[in-house]
Amino acid sequence: MIVKITSRRQVTFPARVLDAIGVGPGDRLELVESPDGLHLRPQRIRHDCLAPLSDSLHRSRGTFDLAAFRSQAYEPALRD
Repeated sequence: MIVKITSRRQVTFPARVLDAIGVGPGDRLELVESPDGLHLRPQRIRHDCLAPLSDSLHRSRGTFDLAAFRSQAYEPALRD
């Protein structure tokens, strides 16, 4: 697959590629260098980095399960 780089050094990936790796608008992608070349993967939240913030959360609002939210079905037309 070939993608074009714009004059502003931006790249647009086909929607089917982004759907296949489970990312959408606002998500971040990580480029990982390896002996085989560069690998593209979704940047995931490191929960160990969020632990220091736990004291500033409002307990009365309940909890939010990010993993459950990400696994929910979505309407693909809303992502484009």
